[in-house]
Amino acid sequence: MARRKKTNLLEDLFNMAAALPWWVGVTLAVVVFWYLDSLAAQPIPVATNAEQLLSGVKYQALQTLGFYGRFVFPFFLLAGSVASFFARRKRVKLLATARNTESSDPFSTLSWHDFELLVGQYFRELGYSVAETSFGADGGVDLRVKDGAETYLVQCKLWKASKVPVTVVRELYGVMMAEGASGAIVVTSGEFTPDAKGFAEGKSIVLVDGRLLVNSIRNKEPTSELKADIRCPLCGSDMQLRKARKGPNTGNFFYGCSRFPGCKGVRDASAEVQPNSEIRA
Repeated sequence: MARRKKTNLLEDLFNMAAALPWWVGVTLAVVVFWYLDSLAAQPIPVATNAEQLLSGVKYQALQTLGFYGRFVFPFFLLAGSVASFFARRKRVKLLATARNTESSDPFSTLSWHDFELLVGQYFRELGYSVAETSFGADGGVDLRVKDGAETYLVQCKLWKASKVPVTVVRELYGVMMAEGASGAIVVTSGEFTPDAKGFAEGKSIVLVDGRLLVNSIRNKEPTSELKADIRCPLCGSDMQLRKARKGPNTGNFFYGCSRFPGCKGVRDASAEVQPNSEIRA
Protein backbone atom coordinates (compact mmCIF):
# COMPACT_ATOMS: atom_id res chain seq x y z
CA MET A 1 0.00 0.00 0.00
CA ALA A 2 1.46 3.33 -1.02
CA ARG A 3 1.98 5.92 1.68
CA ARG A 4 0.31 9.28 1.59
CA LYS A 5 2.63 11.85 0.04
CA LYS A 6 3.52 14.77 2.29
CA THR A 7 2.30 18.10 0.96
CA ASN A 8 2.72 21.74 1.89
CA LEU A 9 0.05 24.39 2.38
CA LEU A 10 0.03 25.53 -1.25
CA GLU A 11 -0.32 21.96 -2.54
CA ASP A 12 -3.13 21.38 -0.05
CA LEU A 13 -4.95 24.48 -1.32
CA PHE A 14 -4.57 23.29 -4.92
CA ASN A 15 -5.76 19.75 -4.11
CA MET A 16 -8.69 21.05 -2.10
CA ALA A 17 -9.86 23.32 -4.94
CA ALA A 18 -9.32 20.53 -7.50
CA ALA A 19 -11.58 18.22 -5.47
CA LEU A 20 -14.37 20.81 -5.21
CA PRO A 21 -16.71 22.03 -7.98
CA TRP A 22 -14.77 24.65 -9.94
CA TRP A 23 -17.10 27.49 -9.00
CA VAL A 24 -16.59 26.76 -5.28
CA GLY A 25 -12.83 27.10 -5.73
CA VAL A 26 -13.26 30.40 -7.56
CA THR A 27 -15.50 31.71 -4.76
CA LEU A 28 -12.95 30.68 -2.14
CA ALA A 29 -10.19 32.47 -4.10
CA VAL A 30 -12.22 35.70 -4.10
CA VAL A 31 -12.97 35.44 -0.38
CA VAL A 32 -9.33 34.69 0.50
CA PHE A 33 -8.11 37.60 -1.64
CA TRP A 34 -10.59 39.98 0.01
CA TYR A 35 -9.62 38.88 3.53
CA LEU A 36 -5.86 39.00 2.98
CA ASP A 37 -6.13 42.29 1.13
CA SER A 38 -7.89 43.76 4.17
CA LEU A 39 -5.01 42.53 6.36
CA ALA A 40 -2.46 44.16 4.06
CA ALA A 41 -4.31 47.47 4.31
CA GLN A 42 -4.39 47.56 8.11
CA PRO A 43 -2.18 50.31 9.61
CA ILE A 44 0.55 49.32 12.07
CA PRO A 45 0.02 51.05 15.43
CA VAL A 46 2.82 53.25 16.76
CA ALA A 47 4.54 51.56 19.71
CA THR A 48 5.11 53.58 22.91
CA ASN A 49 6.02 50.68 25.21
CA ALA A 50 7.30 47.09 25.11
CA GLU A 51 3.82 45.57 25.00
CA GLN A 52 2.77 47.71 22.06
CA LEU A 53 6.08 46.91 20.37
CA LEU A 54 5.27 43.17 20.50
CA SER A 55 1.79 43.93 19.23
CA GLY A 56 3.32 45.96 16.40
CA VAL A 57 5.48 42.98 15.39
CA LYS A 58 2.33 40.86 15.24
CA TYR A 59 0.55 43.41 13.04
CA GLN A 60 3.62 43.67 10.82
CA ALA A 61 3.64 39.89 10.33
CA LEU A 62 -0.06 39.85 9.48
CA GLN A 63 0.34 42.75 7.09
CA THR A 64 3.23 41.00 5.33
CA LEU A 65 1.18 37.79 5.10
CA GLY A 66 -1.73 39.70 3.63
CA PHE A 67 0.42 41.65 1.19
CA TYR A 68 2.02 38.60 -0.42
CA GLY A 69 -0.59 35.99 0.41
CA ARG A 70 -3.44 37.87 -1.31
CA PHE A 71 -1.82 36.94 -4.62
CA VAL A 72 -0.21 33.57 -3.83
CA PHE A 73 -3.06 31.74 -2.06
CA PRO A 74 -5.84 32.77 -4.49
CA PHE A 75 -3.56 31.78 -7.39
CA PHE A 76 -3.32 28.18 -6.16
CA LEU A 77 -7.06 28.08 -5.46
CA LEU A 78 -7.79 29.32 -8.99
CA ALA A 79 -5.31 26.81 -10.44
CA GLY A 80 -7.11 24.03 -8.57
CA SER A 81 -10.44 25.33 -9.86
CA VAL A 82 -9.17 25.15 -13.44
CA ALA A 83 -8.02 21.57 -12.79
CA SER A 84 -11.47 20.77 -11.36
CA PHE A 85 -13.19 22.22 -14.44
CA PHE A 86 -11.16 20.17 -16.90
CA ALA A 87 -11.36 17.05 -14.72
CA ARG A 88 -15.16 17.27 -14.79
CA ARG A 89 -15.10 17.63 -18.58
CA LYS A 90 -12.86 14.58 -18.79
CA ARG A 91 -15.14 12.49 -16.54
CA VAL A 92 -18.19 13.40 -18.59
CA LYS A 93 -16.37 12.60 -21.84
CA LEU A 94 -15.12 9.24 -20.54
CA LEU A 95 -18.60 8.15 -19.54
CA ALA A 96 -20.16 9.41 -22.78
CA THR A 97 -17.56 7.54 -24.86
CA ALA A 98 -18.13 4.29 -22.97
CA ARG A 99 -21.88 4.75 -23.30
CA ASN A 100 -21.93 5.44 -27.03
CA THR A 101 -19.16 3.18 -28.37
CA GLU A 102 -20.14 -0.03 -30.12
CA SER A 103 -17.24 -1.93 -28.57
CA SER A 104 -18.18 -4.78 -26.24
CA ASP A 105 -15.29 -3.72 -23.98
CA PRO A 106 -15.38 0.09 -23.65
CA PHE A 107 -12.75 -0.04 -20.89
CA SER A 108 -9.97 -1.64 -22.96
CA THR A 109 -8.24 1.66 -23.77
CA LEU A 110 -8.60 3.25 -20.32
CA SER A 111 -5.91 3.72 -17.70
CA TRP A 112 -6.70 2.68 -14.13
CA HIS A 113 -7.18 6.33 -13.17
CA ASP A 114 -9.54 6.99 -16.08
CA PHE A 115 -11.55 3.94 -15.04
CA GLU A 116 -11.94 5.42 -11.55
CA LEU A 117 -13.05 8.75 -13.03
CA LEU A 118 -15.62 6.98 -15.23
CA VAL A 119 -17.07 5.01 -12.32
CA GLY A 120 -17.21 8.13 -10.16
CA GLN A 121 -19.04 10.06 -12.87
CA TYR A 122 -21.57 7.28 -13.24
CA PHE A 123 -22.39 7.46 -9.54
CA ARG A 124 -22.71 11.24 -9.86
CA GLU A 125 -25.27 10.75 -12.64
CA LEU A 126 -27.21 8.52 -10.28
CA GLY A 127 -27.47 11.44 -7.87
CA TYR A 128 -24.77 10.49 -5.38
CA SER A 129 -22.11 12.79 -3.97
CA VAL A 130 -18.69 11.40 -4.94
CA ALA A 131 -15.27 12.16 -3.46
CA GLU A 132 -12.15 10.79 -5.13
CA THR A 133 -9.40 9.80 -2.72
CA SER A 134 -5.65 10.38 -3.05
CA PHE A 135 -4.10 7.84 -5.38
CA GLY A 136 -3.22 4.61 -3.60
CA ALA A 137 -3.16 6.23 -0.19
CA ASP A 138 -6.47 5.48 1.44
CA GLY A 139 -6.69 1.81 2.34
CA GLY A 140 -7.66 0.67 -1.14
CA VAL A 141 -10.63 3.05 -1.27
CA ASP A 142 -10.83 4.87 -4.62
CA LEU A 143 -14.16 6.67 -4.14
CA ARG A 144 -16.40 7.67 -1.28
CA VAL A 145 -20.00 7.73 -2.43
CA LYS A 146 -22.54 9.52 -0.24
CA ASP A 147 -26.31 9.56 -0.25
CA GLY A 148 -27.41 11.77 2.62
CA ALA A 149 -25.94 10.34 5.81
CA GLU A 150 -25.03 7.05 4.12
CA THR A 151 -21.42 6.58 2.97
CA TYR A 152 -20.25 3.75 0.70
CA LEU A 153 -16.63 2.90 0.02
CA VAL A 154 -15.86 2.05 -3.60
CA GLN A 155 -12.84 0.25 -5.01
CA CYS A 156 -12.28 0.11 -8.78
CA LYS A 157 -10.31 -2.66 -10.46
CA LEU A 158 -9.37 -2.36 -14.13
CA TRP A 159 -8.47 -6.03 -14.42
CA LYS A 160 -8.72 -7.92 -17.70
CA ALA A 161 -6.28 -10.82 -17.43
CA SER A 162 -7.46 -12.20 -14.09
CA LYS A 163 -10.54 -12.26 -11.87
CA VAL A 164 -10.78 -10.13 -8.73
CA PRO A 165 -9.88 -12.44 -5.81
CA VAL A 166 -11.43 -12.72 -2.38
CA THR A 167 -8.47 -10.87 -0.78
CA VAL A 168 -9.51 -7.62 -2.47
CA VAL A 169 -13.09 -7.91 -1.23
CA ARG A 170 -11.96 -8.96 2.27
CA GLU A 171 -9.58 -5.99 2.61
CA LEU A 172 -12.22 -3.47 1.54
CA TYR A 173 -14.67 -5.07 3.97
CA GLY A 174 -12.12 -4.55 6.77
CA VAL A 175 -11.75 -0.86 5.89
CA MET A 176 -15.54 -0.53 5.74
CA MET A 177 -15.91 -2.00 9.24
CA ALA A 178 -13.07 0.15 10.64
CA GLU A 179 -14.62 3.35 9.28
CA GLY A 180 -18.19 2.43 10.13
CA ALA A 181 -19.33 2.97 6.53
CA SER A 182 -22.80 1.92 5.43
CA GLY A 183 -21.45 -0.46 2.80
CA ALA A 184 -18.80 -1.18 0.21
CA ILE A 185 -18.86 -1.59 -3.57
CA VAL A 186 -16.20 -3.29 -5.69
CA VAL A 187 -16.38 -2.40 -9.39
CA THR A 188 -14.29 -4.28 -11.94
CA SER A 189 -13.96 -4.29 -15.70
CA GLY A 190 -13.67 -8.07 -15.52
CA GLU A 191 -15.11 -10.71 -13.21
CA PHE A 192 -14.94 -11.96 -9.62
CA THR A 193 -13.75 -15.34 -8.40
CA PRO A 194 -16.30 -17.69 -6.79
CA ASP A 195 -14.53 -17.16 -3.44
CA ALA A 196 -14.97 -13.39 -3.73
CA LYS A 197 -18.70 -13.82 -4.44
CA GLY A 198 -19.01 -16.26 -1.56
CA PHE A 199 -17.32 -13.89 0.90
CA ALA A 200 -19.69 -11.06 -0.09
CA GLU A 201 -22.78 -13.13 0.71
CA GLY A 202 -24.70 -11.77 3.67
CA LYS A 203 -22.48 -8.68 3.99
CA SER A 204 -23.01 -5.05 3.01
CA ILE A 205 -20.84 -5.49 -0.07
CA VAL A 206 -22.01 -5.08 -3.67
CA LEU A 207 -19.97 -6.62 -6.47
CA VAL A 208 -20.31 -5.01 -9.91
CA ASP A 209 -18.58 -6.88 -12.72
CA GLY A 210 -17.72 -5.58 -16.19
CA ARG A 211 -20.83 -6.88 -17.93
CA LEU A 212 -23.12 -5.36 -15.32
CA LEU A 213 -21.28 -2.03 -15.51
CA VAL A 214 -21.44 -1.91 -19.31
CA ASN A 215 -25.16 -2.65 -19.33
CA SER A 216 -25.71 0.00 -16.66
CA ILE A 217 -23.84 2.92 -18.19
CA ARG A 218 -25.42 2.31 -21.60
CA ASN A 219 -28.85 3.21 -20.30
CA LYS A 220 -29.53 6.42 -22.20
CA GLU A 221 -31.45 7.91 -19.30
CA PRO A 222 -29.51 7.45 -16.03
CA THR A 223 -31.66 6.17 -13.17
CA SER A 224 -31.00 5.18 -9.59
CA GLU A 225 -30.86 1.53 -10.65
CA LEU A 226 -28.14 -0.71 -12.02
CA LYS A 227 -29.55 -3.43 -14.26
CA ALA A 228 -28.29 -6.87 -13.33
CA ASP A 229 -28.25 -10.04 -15.40
CA ILE A 230 -30.03 -11.90 -12.60
CA ARG A 231 -33.41 -13.57 -12.86
CA CYS A 232 -36.32 -12.99 -10.51
CA PRO A 233 -36.97 -16.07 -8.34
CA LEU A 234 -40.74 -15.54 -8.66
CA CYS A 235 -41.40 -14.70 -12.32
CA GLY A 236 -38.04 -15.12 -14.08
CA SER A 237 -37.82 -11.48 -15.25
CA ASP A 238 -34.64 -9.39 -15.19
CA MET A 239 -33.72 -7.88 -11.84
CA GLN A 240 -32.25 -4.48 -11.01
CA LEU A 241 -29.91 -3.28 -8.30
CA ARG A 242 -31.80 -0.87 -6.09
CA LYS A 243 -31.45 0.92 -2.79
CA ALA A 244 -34.16 0.71 -0.13
CA ARG A 245 -35.48 4.21 0.57
CA LYS A 246 -37.75 3.39 3.51
CA GLY A 247 -38.62 0.68 5.99
CA PRO A 248 -36.29 -1.41 8.19
CA ASN A 249 -33.86 -1.97 5.31
CA THR A 250 -33.37 1.73 4.50
CA GLY A 251 -29.97 2.36 2.91
CA ASN A 252 -29.36 -1.26 1.92
CA PHE A 253 -28.83 -2.40 -1.67
CA PHE A 254 -30.93 -5.25 -3.01
CA TYR A 255 -31.92 -6.82 -6.33
CA GLY A 256 -35.58 -6.14 -7.12
CA CYS A 257 -37.73 -7.48 -9.93
CA SER A 258 -37.96 -5.17 -12.95
CA ARG A 259 -41.75 -5.78 -12.94
CA PHE A 260 -42.20 -4.19 -9.48
CA PRO A 261 -44.82 -3.43 -8.17
CA GLY A 262 -46.46 -6.16 -10.25
CA CYS A 263 -43.90 -8.63 -8.90
CA LYS A 264 -42.19 -8.29 -5.54
CA GLY A 265 -39.43 -10.83 -5.92
CA VAL A 266 -36.08 -9.74 -4.47
CA ARG A 267 -32.61 -11.08 -3.79
CA ASP A 268 -29.87 -9.89 -1.47
CA ALA A 269 -27.47 -7.75 -3.53
CA SER A 270 -24.48 -9.38 -1.87
CA ALA A 271 -25.73 -12.92 -2.50
CA GLU A 272 -27.38 -13.65 -5.83
CA VAL A 273 -28.69 -17.06 -4.75
CA GLN A 274 -30.28 -16.00 -1.49
CA PRO A 275 -33.98 -16.76 -0.98
CA ASN A 276 -36.24 -13.90 -1.83
CA SER A 277 -37.95 -11.74 0.73
CA GLU A 278 -40.20 -8.76 0.26
CA ILE A 279 -38.43 -5.40 0.53
CA ARG A 280 -40.19 -2.30 -0.74
CA ALA A 281 -38.11 0.41 -2.34
